[in-house]
Amino acid sequence: MSATLLFSKMHGLGNDFVIIDAINQLCSDLTISQRRFIADRQRGIGCDQLLLVELPTQPNVDFKYRIFNADGGEVSQCGNGARCFARFVFEQGLTTKTEITVETASGIIKLSLKKQGEIVTADMGEPEFNPERVPFKTQQQAEVYSLALADEQTVTVGVLSMGNPHAVLIVDNIDIADVQIVGPMIENHRQFPERVNVGFMQIINKNEIKLRVFERGAGETQACGTGACAAVVSGIQRGLLSNEVKVHLTGGELDIVWQGFQTPVWMTGSATHVFDGEIAWATINTL
Repeated sequence: MSATLLFSKMHGLGNDFVIIDAINQLCSDLTISQRRFIADRQRGIGCDQLLLVELPTQPNVDFKYRIFNADGGEVSQCGNGARCFARFVFEQGLTTKTEITVETASGIIKLSLKKQGEIVTADMGEPEFNPERVPFKTQQQAEVYSLALADEQTVTVGVLSMGNPHAVLIVDNIDIADVQIVGPMIENHRQFPERVNVGFMQIINKNEIKLRVFERGAGETQACGTGACAAVVSGIQRGLLSNEVKVHLTGGELDIVWQGFQTPVWMTGSATHVFDGEIAWATINTL
């Protein structure tokens, strides 16, 4: 094994990632402690999520990728990560394709690169509303649900999965929303057995929203691709948004398109390569 681990630092609208080629390096079995160390902004490299590029396990697929939050836990999907993943494999020479098919824990996604990977469109698959598959504990499926919070407050949320669970609530003003207080309450609510990502959506008009997302295992991030998809889908489902919506996040903008039930959600946005580096295994293994 090499004495160092090579990586790239990338971000999608400020949602930042450490991406590692686990095809040409032996690192697919990183421990939870090692993942946390890499994500640590004071002692490690620092990121919201760690992404591993692996060989696919299914036919007619180009790659597999795994996603780990800053707390070391593995998750199934990440929209901003998918775009950065696409640019990474193209720039690293792991593929010459501009249309790639990628295996994730939540299923197969398709990614299309433009401008040498600076802009990526992702087929994020169909949203899932079945509470058991989100997962979300409730007696029956509904368009929105009421959640009783610990401070005796009740909030109304749309609930769905975009490969990972999301709760979406509408707020009047995104700038003064209690993201840091309400976000953790909903993330760890007893009705979400695997916790949940929480989106705070302000509707500007039928084609435009503002959004802040409190991500499970990471806290509030500057952008969340699956969160943007979930917010738009929930808004369309409630009859509040059109089929094409521009989403303004803290870190930038995403364009989301959804034509309705049994159709995939399409997300277009930037992917930025910040720098490449290497970290000593001896440092990672001092935990």
